[in-house]
Amino acid sequence: MGRGAVALARVAVVVRAPAGWLWWPGVLAAGIGVLLPGLTGRRIGVLAGAALFVAAAFAVFAVRRKRYARLAKAASRAGKSAILQDRAVTLRVWRRAHRWWLLLAFLAAVGSSFALPAAGGMLLAGAGLGLWAKALWLGRWEREHDALLWVRTEAAVRGGAAGRDVRGHLTTGAAAGDARPGGAKAARPKVKGAARAPKAQAPGL
Repeated sequence: MGRGAVALARVAVVVRAPAGWLWWPGVLAAGIGVLLPGLTGRRIGVLAGAALFVAAAFAVFAVRRKRYARLAKAASRAGKSAILQDRAVTLRVWRRAHRWWLLLAFLAAVGSSFALPAAGGMLLAGAGLGLWAKALWLGRWEREHDALLWVRTEAAVRGGAAGRDVRGHLTTGAAAGDARPGGAKAARPKVKGAARAPKAQAPGL
């Protein structure tokens, strides 16, 4: 990087990154858990899991929302020297940094089904849903303000997009980066009038 250059990751992408890695393993763990009778029985386990699912979704969605709002309100414009990290890179970095925690969480969710069938998996899935909802909430802010929120990459890896190491967020125009408001993957623009490759023709006899 050049002097004064800083690498930035999208806030919504950082928030959204764990969502799928909690949702799908959670669904899988819950499916495995339903096959186990458990100590309490399937009915009690599923009912307890449903309550944990709702509680986890609301809790994860609500946690640090005020801090995110304060950081967004106080965000300053990113400089021209800022290097915007691709969405795929942000997801890959997060996955590498947390892969063992994700594996342990999945194993714990499956193991808990021997006591409460499906409950641990539904808890994981609820946490994933809460993160996805929070990313959508950030996306609504970005649309309303016609700006995208960014955070320094090193701070995001250590403690998340609103962790203690995050001193502030930065903003860019809505067209910056390769992700839509909310962190979803942007659709590739269709090129109009693109010339088609000519079909191969048999050589003349």
